[in-house]
Amino acid sequence: MAASMCDVFSFCVGVAGHARVSVEVRFVSSAKGKGLFATQLIRKGETIFVERPLVAAQFLWNALYRYRACDHCLRALEKAEENAQRLTGKPGQVLPHPELCTVRKDLHQNCPHCQVMYCSAECRLAATEQYHQVLCPGPSQDDPLHPLNKLQEAWRSVHYPPETASIMLMARMVATVKQAKDKDRWIRLFSQFCNKTANEEEEIVHKLLGDKFKGQLELLRRLFTEALYEEEVSQWFTPDGFRSLFALVGTNGQGIGTSSLSQWVHACDALELKPQDREQLDAFIDQLYKDIEAATGEFLNCEGSGLFVLQSCCNHSCVPNAETSFPENNFLLHVTALEDIKPGEEICISYLDCCQRERSRHSRHKILRENYLFVCSCPKCLAEADEPNVTSEEEEEEEEEEEEGEPEDAELGDEMTDV
Repeated sequence: MAASMCDVFSFCVGVAGHARVSVEVRFVSSAKGKGLFATQLIRKGETIFVERPLVAAQFLWNALYRYRACDHCLRALEKAEENAQRLTGKPGQVLPHPELCTVRKDLHQNCPHCQVMYCSAECRLAATEQYHQVLCPGPSQDDPLHPLNKLQEAWRSVHYPPETASIMLMARMVATVKQAKDKDRWIRLFSQFCNKTANEEEEIVHKLLGDKFKGQLELLRRLFTEALYEEEVSQWFTPDGFRSLFALVGTNGQGIGTSSLSQWVHACDALELKPQDREQLDAFIDQLYKDIEAATGEFLNCEGSGLFVLQSCCNHSCVPNAETSFPENNFLLHVTALEDIKPGEEICISYLDCCQRERSRHSRHKILRENYLFVCSCPKCLAEADEPNVTSEEEEEEEEEEEEGEPEDAELGDEMTDV
């Protein structure tokens, strides 16, 4: 869901070692804004593109609860066995096949000033060059009176798990502009993301912060300004500009999930084993996840969000022809074709998870309207247009259970994608 644009932009995107596929950003309509289209035949299962975010940040509660991730790329830093021990609450938990763990602790580096950890020298350097010089608190890392710590504590006090956004994503946007030699280039890049009307922005902020959002938003704006004010983007610090920035992150932030344990499980699945050994390993993994569910619930991953230019151009469909994932256990987003996509066909992902997509048209529209402020007109919704606008009893019960188990600010933003 992005702002209207008159020009057509073509991209040949990819990351070293990955297939490069041409895609094109086009203006679709005033309702949809722009969309992403294939310029060549894309086969089912093919990686359409791999994209690095302009900025990304781990969620603050997620970090506070000791989900250890690279401060730049969000790669999980715990060994798979350490991850399993923490999630199960069993310090003696041992994993078979430890050689399958991909975490390289010998490559980890920390900032010499504030000690935040990175997965590699490359990530430490990239963060330093883009934004960390501005955001590094130095020896004040644990000082509750440091302006950035006050901002983060205020954010945690108004946005509880399950998290869907982070004030630090906005902080890294400002810090990137502050450090940039070509500030206008970065401002243009950030301005590509979707713009909403004032009323729509207010709805998004209200959804994120709850009934007291105006007072909370003003508190966050004041602390944000004290910590980060930058003249080049002074409009972001005004009440209207801060609300717009907040709505931009709330609407366009793509959830990122990484896990060393998940990587280990995938590697185990790929092992060629005797039938008896396969059965034993699968039973062990099944029991491991049961133990994790009992101790930790569904919070398995290092979680955060990022701003991706191309991904943000992908519109929603209840019958998507593409999906997003993070198979490299970091912030590199892969968009993969779920079916053959012809040249000129729009590339669509789903903003709903698998269970939500199976609900009635009325229920899907309710979720999309409340969380993304639009009415879906995908082929599935058009085909079901004659269905009554009612929610089934089963769905009503599910929705009531979800509402009882979630705070008011839950579920805004793209779903977390496991690695």
